[in-house]
Amino acid sequence: MAAFSATISDSSRFLSSTSLPKRKISAPSQCRSFSLSKPFPLSRSNISSRLGRRKSLNIFVQASVSDISVEKSMDKVHLPKGDMWAVHKFGGTCVGTSQRIKNVADIIINDDSERKLVVVSAMSKVTDMMYDLINKAQSRDDSYISALDAVLEKHNSTALDLLEGDDLASFLSQLHHDVSNLKAMLRAIYIAGHVTESFSDFVVGHGELWSAQMLSYVVRKNGLDCKWMDTREILIVNPTSSNQVDPDFLESEKRLEKWFSQNPSEIIIATGFIASTPQNIPTTLKRDGSDFSAAIMGALFRARQVTIWTDVDGVYSADPRKVSEAVILTKLSYQEAWEMSYFGANVLHPRTIIPVMRYDIPIVIRNIFNLSAPGTTICRSASADVDGQNLDSPVKGFATIDNLALVNVEGTGMAGVPGTASAIFSAVKDVGANVIMISQASSEHSVCFAVPEKEVKAVAEALQSRFRQALDAGRLSQVAVIPNCSILAAVGQKMASTPGVSATLFNALAKANINIRAIAQGCSEYNITVVLKREDCIRALRAVHSRFYLSRTTIAMGIIGPGLIGATLLDQLRDQAAVLKEEFNIDLRVMGITGSRTMLLSEVGLDLSRWRELLKQKGQVADLEKFTQHVHGNHFIPNTVLVDCTADSNVASCYHDWLRKGIHVITPNKKANSGPLDKYLKLRALQRQSYTHYFYEATVGAGLPIISTLRGLLETGDRILRIEGIFSGTLSYIFNNFTGNRTFSEVVAEAKAAGFTEPDPRDDLSGTDVARKVIILARESGLKLELSDIPVQTLVPEPLRATASAEEFMKQLPEFDKDLAKERQDAEESGEVLRYVGVVDAINQKGVVELRRYSKSHPFAQLSGSDNIIAFTTTRYKEQPLIVRGPGAGAQVTAGGIFSDILRLASYLGAPS
Repeated sequence: MAAFSATISDSSRFLSSTSLPKRKISAPSQCRSFSLSKPFPLSRSNISSRLGRRKSLNIFVQASVSDISVEKSMDKVHLPKGDMWAVHKFGGTCVGTSQRIKNVADIIINDDSERKLVVVSAMSKVTDMMYDLINKAQSRDDSYISALDAVLEKHNSTALDLLEGDDLASFLSQLHHDVSNLKAMLRAIYIAGHVTESFSDFVVGHGELWSAQMLSYVVRKNGLDCKWMDTREILIVNPTSSNQVDPDFLESEKRLEKWFSQNPSEIIIATGFIASTPQNIPTTLKRDGSDFSAAIMGALFRARQVTIWTDVDGVYSADPRKVSEAVILTKLSYQEAWEMSYFGANVLHPRTIIPVMRYDIPIVIRNIFNLSAPGTTICRSASADVDGQNLDSPVKGFATIDNLALVNVEGTGMAGVPGTASAIFSAVKDVGANVIMISQASSEHSVCFAVPEKEVKAVAEALQSRFRQALDAGRLSQVAVIPNCSILAAVGQKMASTPGVSATLFNALAKANINIRAIAQGCSEYNITVVLKREDCIRALRAVHSRFYLSRTTIAMGIIGPGLIGATLLDQLRDQAAVLKEEFNIDLRVMGITGSRTMLLSEVGLDLSRWRELLKQKGQVADLEKFTQHVHGNHFIPNTVLVDCTADSNVASCYHDWLRKGIHVITPNKKANSGPLDKYLKLRALQRQSYTHYFYEATVGAGLPIISTLRGLLETGDRILRIEGIFSGTLSYIFNNFTGNRTFSEVVAEAKAAGFTEPDPRDDLSGTDVARKVIILARESGLKLELSDIPVQTLVPEPLRATASAEEFMKQLPEFDKDLAKERQDAEESGEVLRYVGVVDAINQKGVVELRRYSKSHPFAQLSGSDNIIAFTTTRYKEQPLIVRGPGAGAQVTAGGIFSDILRLASYLGAPS
């Protein structure tokens, strides 16, 4: 036991002697003897006498920092402060290798500032290695010795690459002394099986000491006046109860003045991360300590700016790993950077900003591996610049925190009872949990707050215990935990003066079919925070980022039915994709194509220039459910649309389920809107209740704006009296050419040969397609009619309706030419023409499809080719109907109508119009 006590005691004295040489200091009281008691003040003289008893520990007298004699006689040099100083901070990645240290030296040398203060971290991974060897020693794992040897070798080899001559010898001598001392200290930790925070802080700080010394030698080698600073001699901090430290600026300033008077220099290389307590005990600045060191130094020197060198081009508007279109923000205000960093953005720790704010010192984030990038400037106020362009968006950026849980405490007994919130958060504090966000309804009926998921069990148990009596008595109804949550925060200083930001944010989330579980906003209005399901977080982030015009409106698309119309649509998308991206900020990604037998899927979006080839080569067996899951399951794309280019009633029956899942639907398929009335009404009710869109312009007039015109009339308060039109391009072509001595069968054969008819012309001549269009318009007008309520005059002779094949039908059709020839002759004798029309009679609540006669002066008689024409008679357009006319058939115009609906969806989802 005596030997064990001596080891701990001697190591304690070593810690005191090597912390801040030539200064009367105290080691941490809990480390001075095995009994972990009483303070033990030490000085250089009594260290030597006390260590004389153990010659093996004499090496501990060597300090790991430069020896600065307070008694040394010299003229006092005043510390100049102000804009002549530029502060640079280089992280571990920046000094991770000998070549990178040379690059850092070049940056320092090429900086034309009058004076420079450079803060450096330990070499990449060294701090982790130091913590690892402490953990191994504490666990009595003998491999701590080889772990320390690895640390030695890393710095030894780096020094051999960088230094030569006396500089190399001097550094390696100090390095080997330090490592020998650390071995003895770790041996003491190994024997004790325990390490205090002060011991740990002292050990891990060596990485910064070594990197600062090496860099100073490299800079001096270039003939510049440069000294290195052990910031444990300068920075004095007071530990707090929250694993943080508060700088003592007054004492630090006094010590800096004294240090500079003895070490005047134009370039100072300072250690980051490490500091001392007021009792001169080594400590660290905790998380992101090197950034904090740089900010404190910037404040102490009243520097012109503080540059944080890292491995990214600056601060992004969102995490680029989650939002590929995230952009670099050229400027941020202190408050914006503060908010974004709190909510997990890779910016700076919020406390890093505090020291520089006091003196309005800007912080610049720059990429050491891309010196051409200007980086991000954090200053007092910032305009919304992104890559040099002024943005009107009030939101500067978005940040997220994952792996959270919501705790909801509710009950009628909470309302108006003082101290309830205090009791809640006192219980949370007692278990050491971190509350990230709080939300309370004004009724005081409930309080909910977010905590890390790993802490929620302890929080819930503490609350159940604290409020057991209230829960049993019914004053509180529950303490509920909602797991698997994430936080999304929108940040921007301009939000405070811009109405409608919250509405835009919530609208974007609603349109992406994302539910919000809790909301919080401070009265400063710099930040709006929402809690979401964890699986929705990335889609939500992309949706809101897109909505505020910081990136493209991206839509995942699935094309069902690559037949004539579907294939034409895919070709149109291919031809227009680049223009939509560059000029309209719309990114339409076809994630899958499926037919009745084969489907083709992609994780990132299909190459539409090769879709036919890929469908043949890589197609798999079609499965509509799997296809839907694939297109909608991409969390990186917030919006999904399925485009049904079939005429299949089975596909149409899926629309309701798709809309319910938040999938938008666009289609020229008439089956859903002309099917059973109850299903149609459910579909429309679901559409109205959600933010999911269902567009079907092409169901009636192909590319003609029939549905949108009708809706425009109704929404502006007009009343529909009658809709009458030639809705079939096929039948329009047939009756426009059924003139003179031409027979009906001859014109039908011509239309079939030209591709105007279906493969079986009876599908057109039956009038069913026209009836479906009539029923769609009738229902849009508010009539509750079934398809069976529409009388249809078919043009298929009754004897031929059951004919086996289309060829047989065409062969026998001439036998029935006489009937239609007689009707045409009667019409011509009366100065009229025959037209096959559909009519919606809104006044009498009915519809009809039939062959009618119109005078040659009527607009319906003026058609040519396969044009459609629709006349709307309303209370406003009573004397002269509103007429829409144009091509109503053909793959190009139908696909164009679908494409128009897709772009309308993109506009609704946030694309600029």
